Amino acid sequence: MKEIKSKYNNQLSEVEKELLKKNIFTSINKISKTRKVFGKSLAIAFSAGLLISGFFWYNNRTPEVSISDFVASSKNVNVNGSDKVVLILGGGENLNIDKDTETINYSKTGEKISLGNAKEVNQETSKNNKTVYNTLLVPYGERSKINLSDGSIVWLNSGSKMIYPAVFNGDRREVYLEGEAIFDVAHNKNQPFIVMSQDQEIEVLGTVFGVTCYEDENTINTVLKSGSVQISYKNDSSSSSSHMDKMKITPGTKASYDKINKSIFSEKVNVDNYFSWKDGVFVFKKNDLKHIIKRVSRYYNKNIIIEDERLSTESFSGYLDLNEDIESVLINIKASTDMNYTFKEDKIIIN
Repeated sequence: MKEIKSKYNNQLSEVEKELLKKNIFTSINKISKTRKVFGKSLAIAFSAGLLISGFFWYNNRTPEVSISDFVASSKNVNVNGSDKVVLILGGGENLNIDKDTETINYSKTGEKISLGNAKEVNQETSKNNKTVYNTLLVPYGERSKINLSDGSIVWLNSGSKMIYPAVFNGDRREVYLEGEAIFDVAHNKNQPFIVMSQDQEIEVLGTVFGVTCYEDENTINTVLKSGSVQISYKNDSSSSSSHMDKMKITPGTKASYDKINKSIFSEKVNVDNYFSWKDGVFVFKKNDLKHIIKRVSRYYNKNIIIEDERLSTESFSGYLDLNEDIESVLINIKASTDMNYTFKEDKIIIN
């Protein structure tokens, strides 16, 4: 390429050339400094904008609702408000579950719910960035089975309520139980399964166990069939501290928590006796009549009153076939205990 010469090149002295070069570099430095200052100012302004935006987001965001908060807000939901099993969706819709609906199935995403083979409903798993919790109510005289979104299976007995998220997020899978249920928990070592009840939490990774925690009973029982569980319970109801004592149990063990004394003890048991109601059988071994009648009353949704208090402590051992009518069940109990019964209006009187 040929060198192109300016007609001014020969007209500038060496001194003039040096001055021109100096002025050019001075101008470049000024421009560079101006750009740096502007860049810093822009960065500061951008950071300040982020801080301000974050501040307004933090103060105007919708706070996450924990399952404990949701339970507290739904305390007045009556498990016996209907004679059918009721599924309450997070959006407030109530679904009556018919007797011929064997199982409630959730999809893995929690967005689809199959009610037996006949019906399917859709739901949102979050609302306003908050977790959606569903509530299953199983009144006296009914039972229910549910497959949760994580693959865990739960059987709920009469007079039970369970609150749970449509889909499990976060580092814990939490459900809340009132009543009685058997859990077959899908294993997930990174997301332990937590069963919460009054003053107690049960933590598992994957196992089969049963929990009985009715509000009108003073004891919470946890029976472990396989795997292992850790039970945490509050040992002092008068204390504002959230300190929880802990106990681990092994298969074939029943842990009983006394809600009044805030104490817990464990014993070896025949686990099958505590799981048999799922298959329509009650198994009792030297249980007092008061305990037996309460369970039969819930199962059949019948008001049974023991008038003679001395009979309350009578013990009974044996099997009760719950597929029979209630009178057949009472006849079987009567054969082993010193009791009589009469039907009076909507009550059954034992004397």
